[in-house]
Amino acid sequence: MSFTFADAAKSARTVHFTARADLDSVLSGLGETAAAHARASGFSGRAGEWVILPGEGDALFGVGEALTPFDAGNAPSSLPEGIWRAGGLPQSWDPTVLATALGLGSYQFTRYRAAQRAPAQFQLPAGADEADALRIIAGVTVCRDLINTPAADMLPTQLEEAVRAIAKPRGANVTSIAGDDLLKQNYPMIHAVGRASTDAPRLIELTWGDTSHPRIALVGKGVCFDSGGLNIKGGAGMLLMKKDMGGAANVLGLASMIMDAGLPVHLHVLIPAVENAISGNAFRPGDILSSRKGLTVEIGNTDAEGRLVLGDALARACEDKPELIIDMATLTGAARIALGPELAPAYTDDESIAADLAEAARRVDDPVWRMPLWDGYDSQIEGEISDLSNTGSGPMAGSITAALFLRRFVDTKAWVHLDIYGWNPKARPGRPLGGEMLAGRALYEVLKARYGGHHG
Repeated sequence: MSFTFADAAKSARTVHFTARADLDSVLSGLGETAAAHARASGFSGRAGEWVILPGEGDALFGVGEALTPFDAGNAPSSLPEGIWRAGGLPQSWDPTVLATALGLGSYQFTRYRAAQRAPAQFQLPAGADEADALRIIAGVTVCRDLINTPAADMLPTQLEEAVRAIAKPRGANVTSIAGDDLLKQNYPMIHAVGRASTDAPRLIELTWGDTSHPRIALVGKGVCFDSGGLNIKGGAGMLLMKKDMGGAANVLGLASMIMDAGLPVHLHVLIPAVENAISGNAFRPGDILSSRKGLTVEIGNTDAEGRLVLGDALARACEDKPELIIDMATLTGAARIALGPELAPAYTDDESIAADLAEAARRVDDPVWRMPLWDGYDSQIEGEISDLSNTGSGPMAGSITAALFLRRFVDTKAWVHLDIYGWNPKARPGRPLGGEMLAGRALYEVLKARYGGHHG
């Protein structure tokens, strides 16, 4: 169900988002009875704490140090059902980011189970850009829903259907190259990774926008389930592998924001969609794969498959000479060890984009941390009897060597690679347990600023 803000004309109770440091000033503005009740209730402004005030039933909601409007993200699931309006806000908060946080905090995945409760509804915070907040909420919702859907209902066929469903109302075009046609049209690594599945591998492409506008490409890893292949994962390692198409989900969510905003770009989305399965024709450790780029790749481990499908897709994206390529992938466990599930590692040699992304990430609370494309490790990905190895020569710096592997397939003015987790292992304000967009909101802010703002 799509999110909407409550009608501003309807009566609403007021919630005061209250930081610890602002507690005394907020209470002094409420009147003696309400202030006394809040103090007697033990309300201190601690994050997530709330209290209903006497009289009209208004509320205080604690946001701790008020570092970000996402500190209010639990309000829809915490406050009683009904319509609320934001009263006082911490001074530093951006009202559009608050509106986004309230919308994302209202999210529930209800495909297989009814909602636990209806979220509290909110009127649009004063000063917020409603259209922009709604398109961001919608884009993140697309991403979360796709990741949360189990592989039985989200194999390459269904992922292609999801792309077509996103494209149709926005006037985008979708093409798909599937099965053995991948070999005929020179996508050998996508074919090799996905050929063991009963659901055919494919390269899904979405195009949108005026061809005279700057061309940008979004490439998303679409491994709909990853068994590890012949280097099979253990049970614990397989449990969350429905999320291995999180890169595809993230770029589709970002693409929907771009299209809904009417950004003046020529958009090219590429999703190599595969299931890394096991059967008699599965690719093997030690095999040498050819690639669209012409580079040969020795397989050190079939569980390092994401970089293979991305290599063919990145090579295809570069053929149309975009001025910017962004790829997103749930690529390495090494990235999680380095930065955990909340920070999105970003790799780029473009200093301007790196600076813009860091600033946007901070402003909208969508954390990104720049990682190095360290040339000193480049020799580690060279093969013994091939151009490249998909695992490199050792276990160290695994996220960096994976990024360096992808860089071998990129030939464009600017490229950004994000090695994301795509999942919230625990619920946080505005970020429920489950599938998640990481860095997508920050990237959208960068693209808006670079390509002329939104027109929606």
